[in-house]
Amino acid sequence: MIRRYTYRLLNYIKTHKIKSAILVILLIWYTFCLPSPLFTEGYATIVESREGKLLGGKIAPDGQWRFPERDSVPEKLRKAILAYEDEYFHYHLGVNPVSTVKALLANIRQGHTVRGGSTLTQQVIRLARKNKSRTYGEKLIEAIWATRLELRYSKKKILALYASHAPFGGNVIGADMAAWRYFGVPVEQLSWAEACTLAVLPNAPGLIYPGKNQIFLEKKRNFLLEKLFKNRTIDKTTYDLALTEPLPEKPHELPNIAPHLVERIAKSYGGKRERSTINYHLQERINQIVKKYYLHYKQFEVHNMCVLVADIRSGEVLAYIGNTPTDREHQKDVNIIHRPRSTGSILKPFLYAAMLDSGELLPQELIADVPTHIAGYAPQNFENTYEGAVPADEALYRSLNIPFVLMLRQYGISKFYQQLQMHRLRTINRHPDHYGLSLVLGGAESNLWELSQAYMNMGAVLNHFTEKGSYLSHAFQPLSYLPYTHDYGKEQTYKNHLSAGAIYKTFEALTQVNRPSFDSAWRYYASARKISWKTGTSFGNRDAWSIGLTSQYLVGVWVGNASGEGRPELTGVGTASPVMLEIFQLLPKSKWFSTPWDDLQEIEVCSQSGMLASDICPKKKIYVPRGNLQTNPCKYHKWVHLSLDGKWQVTTDCESLANIHSQSWFSLPPLMEWFYKKQHPSYQSLPAMREDCQRGDKQSVLDFIYPKYGTILHQAKGFGGDVQPIIARVAYNHTGKLFWYLDNTYLGETLHFHDMKIFLSQGEHYLKCMDTQGNEKTILIMVTN
Repeated sequence: MIRRYTYRLLNYIKTHKIKSAILVILLIWYTFCLPSPLFTEGYATIVESREGKLLGGKIAPDGQWRFPERDSVPEKLRKAILAYEDEYFHYHLGVNPVSTVKALLANIRQGHTVRGGSTLTQQVIRLARKNKSRTYGEKLIEAIWATRLELRYSKKKILALYASHAPFGGNVIGADMAAWRYFGVPVEQLSWAEACTLAVLPNAPGLIYPGKNQIFLEKKRNFLLEKLFKNRTIDKTTYDLALTEPLPEKPHELPNIAPHLVERIAKSYGGKRERSTINYHLQERINQIVKKYYLHYKQFEVHNMCVLVADIRSGEVLAYIGNTPTDREHQKDVNIIHRPRSTGSILKPFLYAAMLDSGELLPQELIADVPTHIAGYAPQNFENTYEGAVPADEALYRSLNIPFVLMLRQYGISKFYQQLQMHRLRTINRHPDHYGLSLVLGGAESNLWELSQAYMNMGAVLNHFTEKGSYLSHAFQPLSYLPYTHDYGKEQTYKNHLSAGAIYKTFEALTQVNRPSFDSAWRYYASARKISWKTGTSFGNRDAWSIGLTSQYLVGVWVGNASGEGRPELTGVGTASPVMLEIFQLLPKSKWFSTPWDDLQEIEVCSQSGMLASDICPKKKIYVPRGNLQTNPCKYHKWVHLSLDGKWQVTTDCESLANIHSQSWFSLPPLMEWFYKKQHPSYQSLPAMREDCQRGDKQSVLDFIYPKYGTILHQAKGFGGDVQPIIARVAYNHTGKLFWYLDNTYLGETLHFHDMKIFLSQGEHYLKCMDTQGNEKTILIMVTN
């Protein structure tokens, strides 16, 4: 049978070559006549929350609010559209001959168009062809294309194309936007009355517009409702209630609770519908918190703020607030989350963790906190005070600047720079020499996104180690506001970057950061949240940072002015941390980090210095990261030989062994001691050497507080042009007089308080100070205009 028909077809082609060629050409044209894609206009960018709720959108490039195409149409709207536009949609192949003939006869009889016979499929084609003039030729093309469309797509898809591209008045295209614009709800939540209102709008969008022509709109809507009631789509009660529903009075605004995120997604995924990782209700609540603090902070002229909240275990961003609801004058449209700002002290935990990890620092090791001048750089603590010596962990949670400059000097600027690159702080991208020692105090710029990502990644490494006892070969976990699948590689026993023990000890220290006054007693109530967090304030009070984390969540906050203007009230603790702590109260309560016992080792340290224990100091045991310790035994404890009354140091040259008492003594260098004993009344200075026991070598018992060796001073002059003096100060850990000399010229003596007023001319000078025992200290200083 098949052979016979094939033979006849081939014979017909040979006999009627021209007709066959024309037929083939028409068949090819028919096959490819329909454009692909059918609609080429750009779409609006639509961003949804993780629950599928609308966060906001950005209008299409042509100025139309046109949502990306739907795959299907909700049931109510589907039935309303079919009842109004094409009851026989599921029974024809794109053209309804009966309707077409009836429309043709009616129009011929009246002499103008009084009735349309187009099917929904034909209407889709007309929309795709941009509503060309309704000529018979155009109708023929629409009919042909409609049959081709039926062969390409399912009925469900064709109806979805109509609902996505039908005009609904003004610049509203598609049912999705129409539902939001006229009723303020997603299209899936439309009532029967609302669905019928939308179903009749494309029929005459220029005439029937919500808020205008209400009589015409209500008449058409009620006509459709009656039709649905008569065909038993809705019952009598639903019909009666639907008739009483009011028509839309005025357009609704599209939800806009994450405008900066929408704008950012639109740059990479423009014209698409993207479901983000944002938690809708959390985003709403944090918007309210940001607005509340903005209204308060703008009273002292601080106008901008940004916030990130992330799930540490997944890396997903749960809330993303790029700025406050300020005005254009104060750059409300700027997304500050990704803008580089001075880091202040927010990088200090990375240095602390790196030094713990390398074994170059112990958690409670004493670090000098004294006036410091290094190659012309003179860092200051935020409150312009000095501790003399402070445990490293305390220096971290109190955010003292001078100890961290000295730590960075010890660790190495280039080495620390490489650590920051491993944390993926890409905006810190200049040569390490450009930053110098200020790198750890705000000399570099980074942004909230990268800093939050770095803190979060440390938390993720710690979580994984405590749960699995291992590290991952591709350990870095990036932040993301869109769902993604990241390959973390294989399990391994060795670290890629920081060890779990170093991270844990860093986070442990950061739990002690002093909280604002309203939460200062957090340790004393059971419901308090244990949070590891760090604040930062940039030079000139231009940037305030606060980043905190638990084992589950991270909250990062920046506060300041987008213009870079500083304000005295702007500090990390005072302005950024209250926002962060209040946001943590919104989050489900989560545990703090578990202890990584497999990456910790117990060691003995000196109780007072926190350094590796020697044989002569009181000891205590602490846990430190496992590894090779590169620190030295305690250098502040030493054996001293005292007279029996304990008032003097003595030697066997001047006293018999029977009258010598030997003991271990905790003694700091003079400059450290001078400041340290002010904060520690129990500290005892080392007794002086008895005069008859003095030998040729002199003890280091005094040191200059200001100026330091090599300091370059600028000659200051008063209003009358007179040269102003400087006040030099010396730390002296004994009692008695000190004698001052400038360039071998005697200046005077001081007792008890060792400050000296000195007038300096331009050039180099040698300033010397000595006591009655012959102990002395000389420094070189330079004076310029």
